[in-house]
Amino acid sequence: MQEIKCPNCGEIFAVDESGYAQIVQQVRDKEFEKELKRREGELAEKRESELRLLKLEQSREYERDLSRKEQELQEKAHTIAELRAQLSGTETEKKLAVAEIVSKKDRELSEKNTEITTLKSQLAGKDTERELQEQALQKQYEEKLKMKDEQIEYYKDFKARQSTKMIGESLEQHCLNQFNALRMTAFPNAYFEKDNDARTGSKGDFIFRESADGVEFISIMFEMKNEMDETATKHKNEDFLKELDKDRREKKCEYAVLVSLLEIDNELYNNGIVDVSYRYEKMYVIRPQFFIPMITLLRNAALNSLQYRQELELARHQQVDILRFEENMNTFKEGFARNYRIASDKFKTAIDEIDKTITHLQKTKEALLSSENNLRLANNKAEDLSIKRLTKNAPAVKAMFEKLKKGET
Repeated sequence: MQEIKCPNCGEIFAVDESGYAQIVQQVRDKEFEKELKRREGELAEKRESELRLLKLEQSREYERDLSRKEQELQEKAHTIAELRAQLSGTETEKKLAVAEIVSKKDRELSEKNTEITTLKSQLAGKDTERELQEQALQKQYEEKLKMKDEQIEYYKDFKARQSTKMIGESLEQHCLNQFNALRMTAFPNAYFEKDNDARTGSKGDFIFRESADGVEFISIMFEMKNEMDETATKHKNEDFLKELDKDRREKKCEYAVLVSLLEIDNELYNNGIVDVSYRYEKMYVIRPQFFIPMITLLRNAALNSLQYRQELELARHQQVDILRFEENMNTFKEGFARNYRIASDKFKTAIDEIDKTITHLQKTKEALLSSENNLRLANNKAEDLSIKRLTKNAPAVKAMFEKLKKGET
């Protein structure tokens, strides 16, 4: 419930929310009509002032021309009078000369009269031209007033037909319809779709992108904001700039544009395109009527830099090719070094094994040579073996062998 104090009797009475909203709406409509009449009066006064200045200037110009011609005529008439006075007492010859001079001056006077007639005709033409200009100015002002009235009626009807749930979506649909009306003629190769990627936690409303020869030269993140006059909590455009800048960076767009019907009485946003790059890089706030001009302005500016973007992209590809070549060469060198290292290790292992085998064979050779020497010594000992040697220290055996010898003989 809202309390309202009567300005006449001072009585305080309470009204519900709907009644209070109706009273506020009536006051706002009256103030709006009052402001509209005030602006119409200002436009009419400005038009009348311009017309008065135009008439005054043309009148002054005509008076200056007429005064100049009258002065010239007076000078000519004065000269003729002087000549007539000088020749009044002369002879017939002088009369003839005077007649000739007078005839000449009369011709000049006739020419001046013709010039005056021409000037008057020109002045009449200027009056006609001035009237045409007045009519054109009046028609121009009437057309402007008509356009403003139509725009006011459009937004009144637009707001009246919207609900709180549908109001944001209606502004998006309005902008989409505007773009689709010019898509095939002005933007045949452009991408303009709703941003449905919410993987990062937030998303904008629309993304505009356009490429040429595979090089993207313009990208814009759009956010549409609107609210009803009856909404209790009024938002400001600044409330949405930070989130819009975050969406622009996450979706890798170059520009960010807020299409807004918020703060409808703020002249800063009603005068045209508002650059808020001092707060957030490459960001603008516009009214819906500047939606298509904003895209065209940014797109044409980006087209001027398309050649440099293509050259930059070519240089980037060349740099990538050089990096890939270096990576491939480094990979080959690393693989070759690895294989060489493995082969070198294997070769060293094989040499070590050969050295071990040679050492083993050398030991085997030495063992064989040692065995041969022992066999030679054994053979020598076998060859030196005799009964005499065997019985040298065994007298009993020696005596036995001697008996055997004697028995054989």
